[in-house]
Amino acid sequence: MANTIQAIFIDRDGTIGGNGHFVHPRNFTPYPFSQHALKMLKDKGLKLFAITNQHRISSAEASISDFQEEFLSYGFDDAFICPHSPKEGCICHKPKPGMLIEASQKYNLDLTKCVVIGDVGSTDMLAAHIVGATKILVMTGWGKSSYNEYRHTWSDVEPDYIADNLLAAAEWILSNHSYS
Repeated sequence: MANTIQAIFIDRDGTIGGNGHFVHPRNFTPYPFSQHALKMLKDKGLKLFAITNQHRISSAEASISDFQEEFLSYGFDDAFICPHSPKEGCICHKPKPGMLIEASQKYNLDLTKCVVIGDVGSTDMLAAHIVGATKILVMTGWGKSSYNEYRHTWSDVEPDYIADNLLAAAEWILSNHSYS
């Protein structure tokens, strides 16, 4: 059995729902299996944290509270949201690990005992790799193109698991890791 999982970080666009592009929280629809996947993980007592780049906040197309309310309604324990444009050079915009580090400090987490689930190798997988977290790439959203056409942008990193979707990722975690 692999290490004990302290928390799971889940990307939003393309992982929980949508097609990888920005969708305002009031118009966002999770995939049909996403709520079940989240519930499976929560029922085992796992902490769930959203981790998402949402640069449209910086152009006032949505607010951080719009996203926080959305994530709380899905059962997340907290949400870490980068509101900055990639050009701003902040430390939180994935692939930089700022949101993961902030969460680890806030919740006293060992990030090597955490999992990151996302659909983009060049952001989600790289951020997870930097902090030593378990990396699960889902094939929804940008997942297929990230793994096939854009693999060169993150070729030095291997996902620990490639899942068809968030539900398959949740099943893999529950089958292959211990948790408390």
